[in-house]
Amino acid sequence: NAIQYIGVFTDISNIKETEHKLEYLAHHDPLTDLPNRLLCNARMEHELQTAKRHEHLVAVMFLDLDMFKNINDSLGHALGDKLLQKVTARLSGHLREEDTIARLGGDEFVLIIGTLSSREDVEHFAGNVIELFLNPFVINEHEIFIGASIGISMFPADGDDVESLLRNADAAMYKAKEKGRNNYQFYTAELTNNAYERLSMETYLRHALENNELVLHYQPQYSLATGQMIAVEALIRWQHPEQGLIYPDRFISLAEETGLIVPIGEWVIETACSQLVKWQQTGCTQLRMAVNLSARQFWKPGLAMIVKDILIKTGLEASRLDLELTESIIMRDTKITED
Repeated sequence: NAIQYIGVFTDISNIKETEHKLEYLAHHDPLTDLPNRLLCNARMEHELQTAKRHEHLVAVMFLDLDMFKNINDSLGHALGDKLLQKVTARLSGHLREEDTIARLGGDEFVLIIGTLSSREDVEHFAGNVIELFLNPFVINEHEIFIGASIGISMFPADGDDVESLLRNADAAMYKAKEKGRNNYQFYTAELTNNAYERLSMETYLRHALENNELVLHYQPQYSLATGQMIAVEALIRWQHPEQGLIYPDRFISLAEETGLIVPIGEWVIETACSQLVKWQQTGCTQLRMAVNLSARQFWKPGLAMIVKDILIKTGLEASRLDLELTESIIMRDTKITED
């Protein structure tokens, strides 16, 4: 029989504590201490399962702060981080204990509101969230006014899984941005159709230059004093392979957002200059060519050199080219504009 026992004990409390901290960090945003995307998805999945059993509605709200980039650019990222923490505190104080608020990254938040009985409940809740942004956030003696654009998708009408509900709420949020910001919009099937149309158009637009689908039309400008034509303005059009002739109001904003406006803009300047040189060779020596510049073109470094190279390549005198700017470009930074 055993007459002695030897016991070995190891204190693993520090290991357990470290594991707990790592587990927490894996599921929470370090800046705001909110659930991150991983935990947000898990909680939403749980909320959907509960709603399916009890036949409740669930609202998924995708919230994006309006013009937050301007705060970071003007006041610095440190203050921007403090603003995110203030926004978190204000939103969290408005939620019920069973609701969830998560930060997906940047200035994007998701609110999961469950146990709802009607759409009117959601409208009331969303309206209250918008009102939370009426008062300024005070940080380091700065009064910061900022709004929020909210997109809302509903379970089960707008999707029955996490991915589709988040995607549709995101689409509705962009609709809120288009409606003037600082408002909320519900998801509609039309938004999905518009998103597919936009994706298709973006794909085609990326190949429009290489496929020679862009064309310029020229609008004459006359002198009121003499009645003579003194200039022409280059107007871009897109000869879409399926939709026919498309006017710029349908694709220029897309070109701006994707950055395609830069190569397209260079093509417009060069094509217009080449055309004017051809007209000069036929005797129209006094004409000038007017070309509109986009904001993205104007603020991209090296514009002057690009225009200079085009003038040299086409042989057009600089005095014959008018580059037209919008008021918003001029007022963005008057010092740089004057220089």
